[in-house]
Formats: sequence, C-alpha cells, structure tokens
Amino acid sequence: MTVMSIARFERFFRAAAGLDVDKNDLKRYNDFVDAKLYDLLTVAQATAKANGRDVIRTCDLPITKGLQESIHRFRKIDQEVELKPILEQLATHPALDRTPDEETEEAYPDIIGGLSLALAQSFKILHPDLKNPQTQHWDEARAVFDLLL
Repeated sequence: MTVMSIARFERFFRAAAGLDVDKNDLKRYNDFVDAKLYDLLTVAQATAKANGRDVIRTCDLPITKGLQESIHRFRKIDQEVELKPILEQLATHPALDRTPDEETEEAYPDIIGGLSLALAQSFKILHPDLKNPQTQHWDEARAVFDLLL
C-alpha cells in the first residue's frame, strides 16, 4: 500500500471506532480481509453448486443482517475516507470451483468495507478503552469472526 493508502487506512479505523492503527497493522488487516472473503466465497460456492450453477452470484454470499448493516455504515464513512478504491485492489479472490459473476466481484469492496467496519467495532466491543490494537487484540477479533463467518 502506498503512503496515501496507509493514511486512508489509519483515517478509516479512527472514523470507524476511534482506533489508532499504523502500517504495522496492515499485514494483519490484509490477512483478515483475505481469509474472510475466502470464507464467504467458499460458502457461496457451495450454494451455487447446490443450485446447479457454475457461477457464484451475489445472492449466494452468506451476508448476515449484521454484515449488511456494516456495509451500509461503511458506505457512509467511505464518503469521507474514500477507502473503496484501495479495497478494490485488495478484492482479489482465490481460485474456486465456481467463478463469481461480474456483479459479485463488483460487490467485493463494499463487503470488505463492511467486514472492516465490523472488525474495527469489534475491537471496541472486546476492549472498550482500546486505542491501539496489538497482536493479541487482532487475534481475539479474528477468533470471533472465525466463529461466525
């Protein structure tokens, strides 16, 4: 990520949950985004297969009510932060048995944005006074998401 991207990443976490993150948190963040997008696509792939389709559609993604609300809140925050263009770069998908259609791929930045907002807010739920997440905090948040997604 470029210096400008790092600044937007930092600004996003401040706006989303009052957290101070830095470039050292980027690797953890990228790993989180990759893993959760893969998890969503794995379930979507199974849904597409069960419905006899070779393509993954947006409706196959297991988007919960909470994640949908986080996506909507992300869109509002993103008007200020403008993180979506950066998320488009992160929104690559692994090789799958089923190929996502164009509409599904276009939804990735918003989905990643919603996951990012939920991640930031989960830090504050787990540790209300937290200002600067450390490895332990990232691990705890990741474990919660692994249980749910």
